Amino acid sequence: MNQTTTYDPTTSGVSSVGERNRVLRNTYWLLALSMVPTVLGAWIGVQTGIARAMSPGIGLVVFLVGAFGFMFAIEKTKNSAAGVPVLLAFTFFMGIMLSRLVGVVLGLSNGASLIMMAFAGTGAIFLGMAAMSSIIKRDLSAMGKWLFIGAIMVLVAGIANFFIQSSALMITLSVLVIGIFSAFILYDLKRVQDGLETNYISATLGVYLSIYNVFQALLSLFGIAGGRDE
Repeated sequence: MNQTTTYDPTTSGVSSVGERNRVLRNTYWLLALSMVPTVLGAWIGVQTGIARAMSPGIGLVVFLVGAFGFMFAIEKTKNSAAGVPVLLAFTFFMGIMLSRLVGVVLGLSNGASLIMMAFAGTGAIFLGMAAMSSIIKRDLSAMGKWLFIGAIMVLVAGIANFFIQSSALMITLSVLVIGIFSAFILYDLKRVQDGLETNYISATLGVYLSIYNVFQALLSLFGIAGGRDE
């Protein structure tokens, strides 16, 4: 016999509808605010060349140590008044790290248009996933494990490609990153809407990282496929 189980977010979540809406609203506001230090960091990085001044190896180490260090600090401060400033400092750091890629793309004759295309593509993906998160009624919790495994595999392959320097692998990884982290946006927003994530700082961090990775992957793809030299 087949038994059908209906998922009810009003009973599966741990918070009231009003609380879930408040967390979701705060997540969207903080996510929008986090873009300001990201853009500022990228602009300062391009103007000063601080990221490009580091060798690729040093840059990778700084990125990994800085990113995981900030994420640890955010997790420790998410329930205190320091949580938001620490998150915004993290997004500023991520903007500086992004400036290396942005600077390379801006060096192309159509670099500015490629950046706008990547920005528009990222925005469209985010809006699509946000809309889907409010429409889909089924429980997506099982996605988390597989998405995490996929993200780890992509991270390991990306580090390996740092040494291999394969354009074909880079394109493949960029496509995978777009797919995996687009799904992560849906997953994280659905968790908030179902009351499974009740801290808006943690929710913002998850969605921000996904948006960051999608934008970076799109910009890399556009730079490879559509870039024109000066």
